[in-house]
Amino acid sequence: MKTALYMAAGLIGFLAFAAILVSFAYRQEIARYRYQTSLFTGADQQHHFVRQERYFPINEMPPSERPYIFPKGEGLALPAKFAHNAETFETSEFLKSTDTAAMLVLKDGEILFENYWLTGQVDRPWLTHSVSKSFISAAVGLAIRDGHIRSVEDPISQYVPAFKGSGYEGVAIRDVLQMSSGIKWDETYSDPNSDINRLGKVMFFGSPYDDFVATMVNEKTPGTYNRYTGMDTQALTALVAEATGKSVADFLTEHLWHPLGAEHQAFWITDKSGRELGLGGFNATARDLAKLGELYRLKGNWNGTQILPEDWVSASIAPMAPHLVAGENEQSAHAFGYGYHWWLPDADTRDFTAIGIYNQFIYVSPETGFVIVKLSCNRYYASEDSPRAYREPETLSLFQAIIDQTSSQS
Repeated sequence: MKTALYMAAGLIGFLAFAAILVSFAYRQEIARYRYQTSLFTGADQQHHFVRQERYFPINEMPPSERPYIFPKGEGLALPAKFAHNAETFETSEFLKSTDTAAMLVLKDGEILFENYWLTGQVDRPWLTHSVSKSFISAAVGLAIRDGHIRSVEDPISQYVPAFKGSGYEGVAIRDVLQMSSGIKWDETYSDPNSDINRLGKVMFFGSPYDDFVATMVNEKTPGTYNRYTGMDTQALTALVAEATGKSVADFLTEHLWHPLGAEHQAFWITDKSGRELGLGGFNATARDLAKLGELYRLKGNWNGTQILPEDWVSASIAPMAPHLVAGENEQSAHAFGYGYHWWLPDADTRDFTAIGIYNQFIYVSPETGFVIVKLSCNRYYASEDSPRAYREPETLSLFQAIIDQTSSQS
């Protein structure tokens, strides 16, 4: 009897030890699973969005040895209230209800307002989700500037052989930049069988992103219809890497991040092969994100150096075809207009914005000199059928209220 008990105890001890070893060996995968299954459920995400390096492989972008520090302006108080359509919002309550982690307001290159909440910190990279897309667009512009890519009229499959035979074969780079590739894509976050959630499974296993892109099929004639398609960005990520012979992180570090004088380290989520998740895997601080907005506000010029060609910036923030114009548009799935991976919210202004899920923004108003960054972890995002589950239009109304109040006081 005692022998049996000893054997049972030994077996239990062995199994417990084995479980510890397995947990240690697969600790990143276990953490990744817990994180991914918490998305779009109403769970608090503030701790997840500042520790993505614990869940995924990453490619780092180190800070510049000569960081640029935005000067401080006179400062401003945010408007106490703002209106959206027929509804009035208390600003402080709105920031709280969208789980805002960082807010930065620049005017003419000076910081007027900067604050952090929750786990947001001045020097802590935050997951920007689809704000990443605008950085990939900039990378394409830099690759064209340096001659790695001849023209946006070239087919993307000319540079990425893996895309031959896929829905991207023969599709012009311009159409991919304008989210008009014609690819069939479903980005419904609340549907577990949607394309974006199938991509989540690819991310969990670390499978090659390029292989998933190559499974896409064409649904519409390229260049005729605007539909927001995460795979278009992922295709451009492969384009930059294949055309330059460098990872996107290394290429951007050399040609954008350091020239802008990045203050802090940034990084990209990658698959096991090292390919960046261009559609939504960039992590950076609010101040360094604002530098991209400021660069575009200044038409690609940074302290006297033309980093991005001016004509590239102009094309990036303009609706260059009827299907890209804001408003009611039978040729678009969206009310906002679209440029080269920048949203164009209003046909009557020149304002443009990068937007990521869970309420991430880089908003640029060239006519008024404003750049506004908001980083958030809106726990309600896509988790329920109610207005609070998204809040993008309301946030843009807040930005406009900030601009209007400051302009009226000057």
